[in-house]
Amino acid sequence: MIKLNNSDLKNITESLIDSFLTAGKIAKEISERGVKIKIKTDKSPVTDGDLAVDKILTDKIKKLTPNTPIISEETVDLKIENDKKDFWLIDPIDGTKDYIKKKDEYTLNAALVINLQPTIGIIYAPAKERLFFSYGKGCSFQIFNGNKTILNCKKANADKIIALVNTDKISDEILNIHRKYDVTKIVKMSSSLKFCILAAGEADIYAARARAYEWDIAAGHAILENAGGIITTHDDKKFLYGKKNYKNLPLLAKRAEDLNN
Repeated sequence: MIKLNNSDLKNITESLIDSFLTAGKIAKEISERGVKIKIKTDKSPVTDGDLAVDKILTDKIKKLTPNTPIISEETVDLKIENDKKDFWLIDPIDGTKDYIKKKDEYTLNAALVINLQPTIGIIYAPAKERLFFSYGKGCSFQIFNGNKTILNCKKANADKIIALVNTDKISDEILNIHRKYDVTKIVKMSSSLKFCILAAGEADIYAARARAYEWDIAAGHAILENAGGIITTHDDKKFLYGKKNYKNLPLLAKRAEDLNN
């Protein structure tokens, strides 16, 4: 297992911030002039923006932690099973379809997983100019308009319980979870930004069926959990990483145990 203390984690995280800002600027510029799109073997789109961001983040991470494997959505071979407990997960642009459509919820993501748990998490939403990062318990932050603030999941909407969803077609399974937690408002949101919104206290719960891959959620997991939030499977089991083919289990992310406070 990687031996890093909190100071090491802080230094690695803060050393990546400029790279995220640079990559986000380039992603925006590519979006504004029009992206070039290819279709991957899994039928999902990849753009020149994805590839440019991937190179910037990967190059910097290799310099910071040269002996730690990097698993990126754009370069991973799903036929090769991961047998490591410590590794980086990168999703250069989460929400590629929104990115192509010039919407503003796409994010840049990187997470350092140690002993199958995300420890460092960095998420940047360039179009919203909101950057979120975390490197340990009680150490989750947001930078917005040049101001750095701590994230602690403090509820921002006292009179509502807000659920985030990733689709207009909400399954009965997810609706039952919403009923269990007395959800009063549902907001559709794409990308890993959902986890950051929970950490900021701007929404309360996000439940999803088994979908997507570990690189889609690992950075958000670290940010939310280190801010005081909770992430489990639907049956209340610990959410671990390094699974076969990196496929996610059904997920339940909450701002707090008691969503009224």
